[in-house]
Amino acid sequence: MPPSDLTILPIRHHGPGSARSVARALEANPPATLLIEGPVDADSLLPFLNDPALVPPVAVMAHVQGQPDRSVFYPLAEFSPEFVAIRWALARGVPVAFMDLPAAVTLAPKEDEAQAETDPDAESPPASPADAVRSDPLALLAQAAGYSDFERWWDALVESRGEGEAVFAAIAEVMAAVREAEDDHTSGRDLIREAQMRQTIRAALKKGSVAVVCGAWHAPALTPEVLAREAKADPARVKGLPKAKVALTITPWTHGRLTQASGYGAGVTSPGWYAHLYSTPAQVSERWLTRSARLLRARGLDASSAQVIDAVRLADALAALRGRHLAGLDELTDATQAVFAWDSDTPLRLLSEELFVGEALGSVPGGVPAVPLEQDLAATLGRLRLKREATTRDQVLDLREDAGLGRSQLFHRLNLLGVPWAKEGASRGSGTFKETWTLRWEPEFSVRLVEASRYGNTLVRAAHTAATSQARRAPDLGTLSALLEVTRLCGLPGASDFTLARLSERAADADTAALLLALPPLARLARYGDVRAREGDDLRPVFRTLVARAAAGLPNAAHALGEEAAQALHTQIAGADAAVRLLDDPEASGEWVAALHALDAPGTAPLLRGDAVNRLRDRGLLDAEAVQARLASALAPGAPPLDVAAWLGGFIGGDGETLRHDPAVLGLLDTWVVGLDPEAFGDVLPPLRRALSRLEPNARRTLGEDLRGLERAAQATATDHDLGAGVVPVVLRLLGVAVPPEFQPTGDVQ
Repeated sequence: MPPSDLTILPIRHHGPGSARSVARALEANPPATLLIEGPVDADSLLPFLNDPALVPPVAVMAHVQGQPDRSVFYPLAEFSPEFVAIRWALARGVPVAFMDLPAAVTLAPKEDEAQAETDPDAESPPASPADAVRSDPLALLAQAAGYSDFERWWDALVESRGEGEAVFAAIAEVMAAVREAEDDHTSGRDLIREAQMRQTIRAALKKGSVAVVCGAWHAPALTPEVLAREAKADPARVKGLPKAKVALTITPWTHGRLTQASGYGAGVTSPGWYAHLYSTPAQVSERWLTRSARLLRARGLDASSAQVIDAVRLADALAALRGRHLAGLDELTDATQAVFAWDSDTPLRLLSEELFVGEALGSVPGGVPAVPLEQDLAATLGRLRLKREATTRDQVLDLREDAGLGRSQLFHRLNLLGVPWAKEGASRGSGTFKETWTLRWEPEFSVRLVEASRYGNTLVRAAHTAATSQARRAPDLGTLSALLEVTRLCGLPGASDFTLARLSERAADADTAALLLALPPLARLARYGDVRAREGDDLRPVFRTLVARAAAGLPNAAHALGEEAAQALHTQIAGADAAVRLLDDPEASGEWVAALHALDAPGTAPLLRGDAVNRLRDRGLLDAEAVQARLASALAPGAPPLDVAAWLGGFIGGDGETLRHDPAVLGLLDTWVVGLDPEAFGDVLPPLRRALSRLEPNARRTLGEDLRGLERAAQATATDHDLGAGVVPVVLRLLGVAVPPEFQPTGDVQ
């Protein structure tokens, strides 16, 4: 085999200078066959990479059939040397193929994975210096050259230069020296991969000259000498390797997922900078700093043309001082910091997020093999005029319009399927016709779509199956009620009917807590479901049944509870009470009011008893005289102070309206607090503080002013002013009101 028949082009994955050098080398010496580091079973996808509709970054994705969580990605950006080489070959009709281990082998279960399954607490052995060399051999070279990280070193020597074939010879020589010094430390996996690459190269050489684009570390293992030396051993190394049944496709990728910070082993620090470096043939610094200034101005920060000129001059001067022929990202960042940022980190933070990394999202042509669910999503997005983007965007939907309703149903269906592309936010006002969503597409959502495809081939079918499956496995009534709301939002009438039937079945044996939790979503559906639900689908009968069952069980559920259990039931009662008010159904309201009256009885947990009095008063079913009588009874001498404090916690409620509008009630409370002995006051202080802290600041201030007025009026006739002066300042401070001088403690009162 003549040496000229094999050309090895060792590159750094996702390096723009490497990409330009590869293009020049291939143009200068076109091969009969081009081989690329990548899985050999993905060859059928190569033609799609030259489709005009494909926009990088993208990734070749392989996943185990039936186990989409077992997947592997091979990202490609516009500045990736592999991508540039593939497009060069396809545009010129040169045969091109991958040469690395099949994805089926890569995704096959490994021995260490089996060990991890049997021993989940097993730890990986600590990394050794040899591991560092193998995973990142350039790091040691960068350190030896005085660079803090190898990407800056590689950028300075290779990516910012792009000197063609000469650079490949230098890289190969350096890698050979590193591997010779650390020959025993190349991983076993890499040795098998390199055997597969050599086998592929040997087969291609039978058809003529071959050019190989591979990671720099592998170049010394693919030379003609090694090909000849390992010719007999390589077939045995790759024979009989375990395989999994896999499916392959091309999926959109993002610049964010090309970074090292994302966990990608071959990632780069600044994909946005590399994209700029690759696509900008001249005036690299000027154009970069102009983009930086434009972005800063768009965010309301100062960035003038004069500052751009100053920054360019400073970056060029720094490059000259550091021995670089072109300003790199280090010099440009330093210049940006000095000229635009001064003592603020805001400009650099913005540029880091939006320019250094960027959030470019690729796209793939429609003919790329994909699961049917992905194809249906693509068609749905086209119909609804939606686009997957890596940037964060807000959408406000009007559900009275077909487009708004269709988008809302799509977002809810995807969330149901575990694809949270859109996250719902709070809409302004109380309307039921508006929804606000925040959209941001992440590459891993493609994997989740594959996972969701087990439910069906279309979004409607998959969401329906997922909903009915969840309904069958729902652990309680509250879960079913929430799921019923989801199915309505998704526009899935069949799943709604199934979930409603399950809810009705489970209601017969549900406990009171579950019944209470089921009421809020059911009330929302019954009240507002007409925005999107079917005609004649009335949920009020089901709601009445659940209210009646909850009301019947509530008195027993509220009897003799501990503090924590009473707090939990109090929260559930509040939600159920709001649901009954929202629906305003006379029959349901009657059942609920009867339950509140039943709670206002001896034996009920004090917190819930006080809460019931407050809710009955709020409905106008207890007049001021009745409320005062119940408060006086609760504050009667001899009552345990902690029980009284709990009763007050329920009675004061969230707005303290009774205390604010009924001076007699406030006076009774004031008298009770003043009459407490110091020990009892210390016991009731924490729960009383909690009760008062729920009030709005203005409400607390108003109560404090009213209380201060009461104390001033009573001061003239008080027989125990010292005790009052000792307690009142504490209460006033609890309410957030300044303590007047006349209420400062006197004598020995604490």
